Amino acid sequence: MSGNFPASAHIGAVDVVFENVSKRYPDGTLGVDSVDLTCEAGKISVFVGPSGCGKTTSLRMINRMIVPTRGRIMIGGQDAAELNETELRRGIGYVIQNAGLFPHRNILDNIATVPRLLGVSRKQARSNAGELLERVGLDPSLGNKYPYQLSGGQQQRVGVARALAADPPVLLMDEPFSAIDPVVRLDLQNELLRLQREIGKTIIFVTHDMDEAIRLADRIVVFQKGGTLAQSDTPEVLLTQPVSAFVRDFTGDSGVKWLSLMGTAGLPICRRYLTGANLEQSDIDHWRLLLDGNNQAAGWIKPGQHGTDDLIPCRRTFVMGRDPMHSALDSALLSPAGYAVAVDEMGAVLGLTDISSFEPSISAHRERVNA
Repeated sequence: MSGNFPASAHIGAVDVVFENVSKRYPDGTLGVDSVDLTCEAGKISVFVGPSGCGKTTSLRMINRMIVPTRGRIMIGGQDAAELNETELRRGIGYVIQNAGLFPHRNILDNIATVPRLLGVSRKQARSNAGELLERVGLDPSLGNKYPYQLSGGQQQRVGVARALAADPPVLLMDEPFSAIDPVVRLDLQNELLRLQREIGKTIIFVTHDMDEAIRLADRIVVFQKGGTLAQSDTPEVLLTQPVSAFVRDFTGDSGVKWLSLMGTAGLPICRRYLTGANLEQSDIDHWRLLLDGNNQAAGWIKPGQHGTDDLIPCRRTFVMGRDPMHSALDSALLSPAGYAVAVDEMGAVLGLTDISSFEPSISAHRERVNA
């Protein structure tokens, strides 16, 4: 067991392969039972299933925090059991709930932890940490603060930055966003997807949330009680072709969840009912969306209203081309006018789309399911 794992060799993403892997505990409990599975290089594999089904146990066997009873786990063609345990763990990024940051270290030193253990100078490791802060969407000025001075969402971003600091080929994420409020959680999911487009790591992500799995995954791996593998497929296949009643019941209403897989790039939008501070009198009998000086949504103006003193807040927008169809549906359902508000990445309003515009995509899904 003296083999070395390349912790920071810029080797790119690698496959993680389970070969007939089982874990039986001393009291006889079978945590994982004969799992054969490939987590593809450069893809996000999401483990889901009920509590006690073996998904977290399977994740932790990858970096040998838990040792398999039978079978082997291959990482980039190397048997994890034959690798140096310390180097293996330093070469795999690991993100947990509540970030797990060291409270006595500032943010830069938290991120620099593994590079320093690998021999990188403190100056270089801290410089790289500042760059990683920007990469995960944080202001580098936060680097000298301590974890308690950051919000929960900011701490989770720091946790991701720390996991990426040694440029690992594999990133393990154990319910990293589950303790975060829903709005921040959506932001973190979007941030992870953006990062993955840039870095292309092999990411293995554990969650209880099926909607989160569908949003993030290239492949969803469903475990069931007893630690057996129920199904491993793309989100599209999982929703339309569940292999058992258990998978069908666990995934829930596939018709609604399918909206998470539909893109919004092709939705038609109009600007007719957008207005600035100097209210145009045209369409005054219709709902209008007031834009501020930055072209962002200031609020809805009621039909027949002439002033801007009684605006109704715009509760939800969606980023055109980035967010899935269910985000557009949420925007439309939460709008008093029944319109979804499309914005760009900076929050500037692009236009409005009526809920009826979703019908072509939904019809295409219906035809596919019924084919």
